[in-house]
Amino acid sequence: MTIFSKIIKGEIPSYKIAENEHFYAFLDIFPLVEGHVLVVPKSETDKIFDLTDELLSQMLVFAKPIAKAIEASFDCNRCGISVIGLEVPHAHMHLIPINSADDLNFSRPKLKLSKEELQSVQGKILGKLL
Repeated sequence: MTIFSKIIKGEIPSYKIAENEHFYAFLDIFPLVEGHVLVVPKSETDKIFDLTDELLSQMLVFAKPIAKAIEASFDCNRCGISVIGLEVPHAHMHLIPINSADDLNFSRPKLKLSKEELQSVQGKILGKLL
């Protein structure tokens, strides 16, 4: 079982942003920038392009209002999307507020936010989520 499956099941706490029958979105606790959200399918599939066509397309539709909420919550040009999938063998996408392509550079050091800072970020996004 992956760490994401444990988060989805509630065995590991998370800062949940949204959930439905097929997907779970939560804050990355080691974000590139404030507002970095992970979107994962509830089915444990390693590679994103191994998802069914239906789930793959539904994943983007699920992420859309979250991306809009991120854009409304942070000073950014847009919400970027990245799929890397090397750290955890469970398909996932990163939604990240960006102002330049370098903001999606995963070789940069990650932020270390306090519980209070993460709760604040979560509250900002949830407050803008329709």
